[in-house]
Amino acid sequence: MTGLPSRVPNGLTVLDTYSCAGGMAMGYYLAGFDVVGVDIDPQPDYPFEHHVGDAVEFIRDHGADFDLIHGSPPCQAYTPLNAYNHKVYPDLIAPTREAMLATGRPYVIENVEAAAPELKDPTLLCGPMFGLRVYRHRLFETNWRLPAPPHPAHTAICTRNGYLPTPEKPFMTITGGRHSRAWQNAACDAMGMPWIKVPAGGDIKRGIREVCEAIPPAYAQWIGQHATQVIRRQLPAAA
Repeated sequence: MTGLPSRVPNGLTVLDTYSCAGGMAMGYYLAGFDVVGVDIDPQPDYPFEHHVGDAVEFIRDHGADFDLIHGSPPCQAYTPLNAYNHKVYPDLIAPTREAMLATGRPYVIENVEAAAPELKDPTLLCGPMFGLRVYRHRLFETNWRLPAPPHPAHTAICTRNGYLPTPEKPFMTITGGRHSRAWQNAACDAMGMPWIKVPAGGDIKRGIREVCEAIPPAYAQWIGQHATQVIRRQLPAAA
């Protein structure tokens, strides 16, 4: 990706595992981190250095080389939609946590609300906390204290999935489906992810998957800012 947003580097690094197209990565970048991503599948639109590989193995092999480790294990094992498709998905939260703990580094594990029983004392973040026009509850487990901004009431009305926002229904519902390029672009605007907008003639199927699987960068920017404070307190004093 060219033309990255400006930011003030903090001299710290973050390993972004289960990266997808880089929603969390961009937020950590804006918080000042240098970002390296890893995912089991190639991510051609990922905006930073990226590796294809198993996330848990990568954490075990390289996690200790980073100041912060983030992981977003696939949520299909926990989502209520799985009650209908009856597929078997791997539960990767526990092995991800185990690998992270072994590094001794501060970590973040993200997942959907339905995964709450698998997470330890998670913090909930939501779009209106950051001025976004999308309700997107996500839980974040950390081995350090992560506060949450005030949570505004959900008073704005959402459009149906696949429909563009209107003055009467200004919030978007962003989940999978056979959507238009206009919808995909609007969803990117709502999420704050312009780099994955699909241009005319582009791969709309991939673009829809990317935005529907994403987490708004504003969440990671908030997390990264607080993680920076924690990491700074843990660094040894200069001689």
